[in-house]
Amino acid sequence: MTSEGQRAAEAPSIEAPSGEGTPVGNTAAGQELMRAIVQEAYGSSDDVLQLARIPRPQPKDNEVLIRVRAAGLDRGTWHLTTGRPYLLRLIFGLRKPKNLVPGLDFAGTVASVGSAVTRFRAGDDVYGFGQGTFAEFTVARQDKIARKPGNVSFTEASAVPVSASTALQGLRAGGIKPGQKVLILGASGGVGSFAVQLAKAAGVEVTASCSSSKIDLVRSLGADHVIDYTREDFADAGRHYDLILDIAGNPTLGRLRRALAPSGTAVIAGGEEGGSLTGSIDRAFRALALSPFISQRFTMLVNHEGSEDLEHLAGLIEAGTLNPAIDRAFPLEQGQEAMRYFDAGKARGKIAVTI
Repeated sequence: MTSEGQRAAEAPSIEAPSGEGTPVGNTAAGQELMRAIVQEAYGSSDDVLQLARIPRPQPKDNEVLIRVRAAGLDRGTWHLTTGRPYLLRLIFGLRKPKNLVPGLDFAGTVASVGSAVTRFRAGDDVYGFGQGTFAEFTVARQDKIARKPGNVSFTEASAVPVSASTALQGLRAGGIKPGQKVLILGASGGVGSFAVQLAKAAGVEVTASCSSSKIDLVRSLGADHVIDYTREDFADAGRHYDLILDIAGNPTLGRLRRALAPSGTAVIAGGEEGGSLTGSIDRAFRALALSPFISQRFTMLVNHEGSEDLEHLAGLIEAGTLNPAIDRAFPLEQGQEAMRYFDAGKARGKIAVTI
């Protein structure tokens, strides 16, 4: 999940022509409207997401207004839709999300810029980190966006910012070096599909864990070895790894330790197990508390949103080293269905929402 809180939205005022969204209030005269997926409560996507027309955001001095062409769907967006684990609500809103519109990353075209923006101008194709990207327009700080790689579509580019930067920073946090043996847990999802490619490009021997139906995808991304977790436990295979990138977020610390080399590092980048209150956050903190007392090292990743990594990733994409793996794209009108498909856990790579 991204490290910074979402921007608090103004009270929604929505006026929807027939078939273009659900009314949620009154619109002030002269306001420009846009279509967006909105969320006024926590819960399942079927219960809390709806298509509406809301006021178009206005960029601040250091922000850029983006005409969104596509937005990525990731686990962080799912957490902020459901409001689980509940601990997250202390940051993102106790009773309802502070941000009316979900979505954390995007690809699109600059519509206008704030008075302090110097790096971009109207008409530039960009991608990056935003708040409320499941909409026709979003705003983003200029230090959180970069020019879109020219050899991929908007849909493909929208899959990159959150997931690929998480993979990149996770491998860096683990001190990845050429010649190492690296295990990636959760290798077939959004973050994992990028992690396999980035690790292979770093010159390591990559072992990837995924389910039976996704083995062919993971092999196509460059994995040297694939573990089908429905048939084999990585911790009992007798192999030891210099670095484990744990995106799946469900192995116990004991299992991670059994698979680590004596001086190996485990980076905890995901967490889908645990209770509704804290999720797997307690596991991550237990790992950090244990790390100083053993020869192995545990660390927890908190993703940093910045243009430097986006520019680096764009270079890898344009060089053909990194390719976004898109399972499917849903139009904005099918936002509920997109979230439902994500929640089912069947995606091979990333899911995108096109606008």
